[in-house]
Amino acid sequence: MSLLFSKFKLGNLTLANRTVFAPSCTYKVKNNDGKPNEYHQTHYGARAIGSVGLIIVEATAVESRGRITNNDLGLYNDEQISAHQNITRLVKSLGSQIGVQLAHAGRKSECTDSEAVAPSTQAFSPNSKIPKKLSLDEILQIKQNFVSAAIRAKKAGYDLVEIHAAHGYLLNQFLSKKINDRDDEYGKDKTLLLKQIITEIKNAVDIEVGVRLSAYTWQDDDYSVNDIVTLSKELEKLGICYLHISSGGVYFQTNDAPTIAPLYQAKYAKAIKQAVNIPVIAVGLIKTAGESEALLLGDVCDLVAYSRAILANPNFVIQMMSELKEYDLIDNTFTRTYK
Repeated sequence: MSLLFSKFKLGNLTLANRTVFAPSCTYKVKNNDGKPNEYHQTHYGARAIGSVGLIIVEATAVESRGRITNNDLGLYNDEQISAHQNITRLVKSLGSQIGVQLAHAGRKSECTDSEAVAPSTQAFSPNSKIPKKLSLDEILQIKQNFVSAAIRAKKAGYDLVEIHAAHGYLLNQFLSKKINDRDDEYGKDKTLLLKQIITEIKNAVDIEVGVRLSAYTWQDDDYSVNDIVTLSKELEKLGICYLHISSGGVYFQTNDAPTIAPLYQAKYAKAIKQAVNIPVIAVGLIKTAGESEALLLGDVCDLVAYSRAILANPNFVIQMMSELKEYDLIDNTFTRTYK
């Protein structure tokens, strides 16, 4: 059997295979209330029917002003729990495991009904809001918001939470040497907020925790891949169950961006994997079963995530089964009895 379609132990979870649907925003919330609806149930249910091993639900805000747009998901109040349960029940009944990405947009928030907040008052772009610099009390509240959202995620039936510390959103802003110009404890140790959130979630609720990181900001005068290797080792000690390695998204414009081509981020995943003993997820224009299998065989990563490919084709994983001649798995996909 191929490595891609072998079962995999992720924390306390057993995945049917090593494919991951990376969190991919759909902006389909109605009524500005953060609640998933029939669209989300159909969207994620279709990917479960398509045999994805682990589905990570799109960026889900831990507070209202932490949404990227008014049409984003949230887990910032108890009224949102039951709507998320509709997704988790369906996806699990169809054979996939499911997590949710907990996020705060920070200075990248485009919500029309709230302010943007950040470590500093630097705006993301010329057309973005000038963010309010967070006070220490507000930082403490955001930490609690992440913990409360993780508790709600557990109640909603999610198998894990992924803390979004990538792509220029709030926790990634705190990691940045350029954006985070604070002179308090959160500026002196730019990793402190992320580490505290993980610790407090682990202490508050029995749920697996993963972290998504931008290993490179695409600017050479910000943090380096070596800095993220060091951070990854520290996060491993805190008991997270995986690292999901991406890059970019931090700045509106950059002169140092890599050529966007298939597997362009794989080298970052490999650098992290060589430094830690927990599973690493690679992502970024991975388009074929052969590329995926090569990443696993080459010890670049332990799991392979896809966004555009699975957005374009809910049956992309089944297509890859065919490419790797896993015909028994295809037969099982279409004949299994769902719960």
